[in-house]
Amino acid sequence: MGFLGVVLMIVFVLSSLFLVLIVMLQDEGGEGLGGIFGGGASNQVGNRSGNILTRITSVLAAVFLLSSFGLAWLNRTPDSGDVEAAARRLEAQQGSTSVEWWVTEEDN
Repeated sequence: MGFLGVVLMIVFVLSSLFLVLIVMLQDEGGEGLGGIFGGGASNQVGNRSGNILTRITSVLAAVFLLSSFGLAWLNRTPDSGDVEAAARRLEAQQGSTSVEWWVTEEDN
């Protein structure tokens, strides 16, 4: 994992820790799941105004998601062509020839 991977990992860990901290600091204004099913009738449905903690939570969640997608992209499985090239490099480093595990009719 190169320099970019290390930076993404640091951003990922810090954003996750700060996200947990900020969520724990927030007030229970929505009454949990009970507020979804009619408990919070005084709240407007489209109300998007929030305090600074909800805005920080949104930004940290976006940073967390982007860093996790970035780490997943950096650590993805290589294409089949890359696997074959890696196998050839490994074979060249070991100095051995490939051994077929299957038996053909000519080998009998």
